[in-house]
Amino acid sequence: MTTETLTRPVGSGFERLDALMALMTGDEKHAPSSTSTLDVLWVLHDRILRVSPDRVDDEERDRFFLSKGHGPMAYYAVLAAKGFLEPETLAGYGDWDCPLGYHPDRTLVPGVEMASGSLGHGLPLAVGTALGLRARGLDRPQIWVLVGDAELDEGANHEAIAFAGRAGLDRLHVVVIDNDSATIDWPGGVETRFAVEGWSTRRVDGRDHVALEAAFTEPHFGRPHVVVAEVERKDGRPRRR
Repeated sequence: MTTETLTRPVGSGFERLDALMALMTGDEKHAPSSTSTLDVLWVLHDRILRVSPDRVDDEERDRFFLSKGHGPMAYYAVLAAKGFLEPETLAGYGDWDCPLGYHPDRTLVPGVEMASGSLGHGLPLAVGTALGLRARGLDRPQIWVLVGDAELDEGANHEAIAFAGRAGLDRLHVVVIDNDSATIDWPGGVETRFAVEGWSTRRVDGRDHVALEAAFTEPHFGRPHVVVAEVERKDGRPRRR
């Protein structure tokens, strides 16, 4: 990787992300898992989340948990585009002496709230965070967690979904990347699993930024909110449903 490659202008905004992701050349990239999240991550960080590099320790900041921790390339690219990371850091992705590992580490990467890796833990942690903030009287921060549809096969998520609905955690938001990977099918779609527990639900095209923003900002008084972002399958085949 040459200095010229690292320092040349690569555009601005969303169109910059492909060039930033191209700087990451390490192994075990899980590229399909990563790119499936790209649009959601961008819309959240560009239009929704109240976060910035100068307020990573601000108690009033919003919290974002990347539970879908496989292939964090898209997440690192978005953090770099938003000033949390220097673009030059991306070139070391996966190196032993680079803070950018194959799973994000909250102690090494500015802006990361959760060290992700073991799928199925992000939503329970987000529920606990919502409860903790409520107990401390911090009612401005919003909590967002990004999960994959296959991750919902994990039992801990079932308990978190059920509890959050009954507790009325209206500061809690979940975005499910639905790329048809789940082994347990849900009649009516993934969102029905949340709706039956009292959640507000929306399903949208996971590549449509306008639709994503509208779904993310939809009022849901007294209830947690889930947005199912439907994207293409990783193998390119037609969806099963």
